[in-house]
Amino acid sequence: MSVAKQLKTPELETPELDIPNDVIFPPGDLYSDEPPLESDLHLKQMILLIQCLELFWQNRNDFYVAGNLTIYYSNRQLKSEKFRGPDFFAVLGTERKPRKSWVVWEEDGKYPNIIVEILSDSTAATDRDLKKKIYQDTFRTPDYFWFDPNSLEFKGFYLSRGEYQPLEASEQGWLWSEQLGLFLGIYEEKLRYFTPEGELLPTPQELAQQETQRANQEAQRANQETQRANQEAQRAERLAAKLRELNIDVDDL
Repeated sequence: MSVAKQLKTPELETPELDIPNDVIFPPGDLYSDEPPLESDLHLKQMILLIQCLELFWQNRNDFYVAGNLTIYYSNRQLKSEKFRGPDFFAVLGTERKPRKSWVVWEEDGKYPNIIVEILSDSTAATDRDLKKKIYQDTFRTPDYFWFDPNSLEFKGFYLSRGEYQPLEASEQGWLWSEQLGLFLGIYEEKLRYFTPEGELLPTPQELAQQETQRANQEAQRANQETQRANQEAQRAERLAAKLRELNIDVDDL
């Protein structure tokens, strides 16, 4: 008999539990009760939406944006029931500060003004149906979008008379968010923001690159101006030398 079999103690084995699939466990002491993101595409897209908006609104302190963070909204003010975690959401007219979760009854009853769900094979049906209904009927979120980073499916809705109505795309295929005052559209296979004038909101990295390019261009222009000044000085010196050869005093001119 092997050593492993000799040491085995069946009476200490943990029995398998027959747990129904629809059981919702009370949340623990975590920052978010949401499941892990399904791919790096989801993570990068979520971070992209957060970073670009925070950079664009860097001088504002009246909003909160987050991703994959739990929203608790139980009427009985219980965190063990009725909670959702949108992939991205923004709340306007609130204090800009870090939060472990968004607890509606601790935030003056405020719900997100805009929600974006990033679709995946396992969540797409829920995002298009159940979550849409919750965001429409309970959250009353004015702007709701979903985006699939694989198929590039992109749709948006605005709340009108209590029901979501589909947003009409612009000529560029962008959808307008009245809440943000920005367009959302696909750029290089990612969901990005655009100003009403059609300018792409940069990421912090893109903004840094733009600043570096501007600095380089300014340095090049300054160098060109210096070269032109040196060339003018050289021409003036040659002219003065020529005049001296002709016995013309430059100072008398």
